[in-house]
Amino acid sequence: MTGPIALTGVTGVLGGRVARLLAERDLPLRFIARDPSGCPPIAADICQASYDDTSAMAGAMSGAETLFFVSGREHVDRLDHHRIVVEAAAEADVSKIVYTSFIGAAPDSTFTLGRQHHATEELIRATGISFVFLRDNLYTDFVPYFAGADGVIRGPAGDGRLGWVTRDDIAFSAAAVLTSSDHDGTSFDMTGPESIDLYETAERFGRFVGRDISYHPETVDEAYASRAVYGAPDWEVDGWVSSYLAIANGEMDVVSDSVQILTGLPPQSLEDFLTAHPESYEQGAS
Repeated sequence: MTGPIALTGVTGVLGGRVARLLAERDLPLRFIARDPSGCPPIAADICQASYDDTSAMAGAMSGAETLFFVSGREHVDRLDHHRIVVEAAAEADVSKIVYTSFIGAAPDSTFTLGRQHHATEELIRATGISFVFLRDNLYTDFVPYFAGADGVIRGPAGDGRLGWVTRDDIAFSAAAVLTSSDHDGTSFDMTGPESIDLYETAERFGRFVGRDISYHPETVDEAYASRAVYGAPDWEVDGWVSSYLAIANGEMDVVSDSVQILTGLPPQSLEDFLTAHPESYEQGAS
């Protein structure tokens, strides 16, 4: 490795975990953050840059060999922000980009953000830079927060199934591909060990935490009405609702061996995650 690994998203959960894993290997790191005060307390070069500033992003990546590109936060201009990061990486002559994409990313994805992920993958391919795409299923970490205060998970997912995957497994996988060229040019479907519907997700979560959790399959109209109270913009509500519709359409009903291939360990189940992270349901299911 001739230059540092540049990491975005380090002030968040996934990026912070990846940073810590790489630090354990004593690798040269560079953190790129909009607000550097939120960076983990790890030895690294720290650069301030945001996804909407091509010049600052290119400067932050200058001299870096590899970029860990965590997809941007939900924003009406999210795809433009991704384009800026990719252009900056090309300008900085980065050798490889590891991008956190989404399962089934395609131009016709039901999930609106899945379309953005596909477009971002295409932007990266067009640069000619080597890449690895980690196409994540929905995070197991979110399960405790899906249920409302009444213990009901609501959404128009019907009886569709999905392969929940933990952020821990994504972090270990990301660390593996960031430090090896063995899988360059590959897209990985990132999933847990099984595919289950939201009825079973709710039942198993409730059984584990010792309280009644259930799933109510909303209609599309009910889904939009129940989320109207948040006052979120239309594009954001569309993202929320369409994520459930993608489950209903079978687009997240995927189980892969990617975590095993990349880390040498089996992916974590829902129960594995809840055992390792009691703080998630102690907060989310209260």
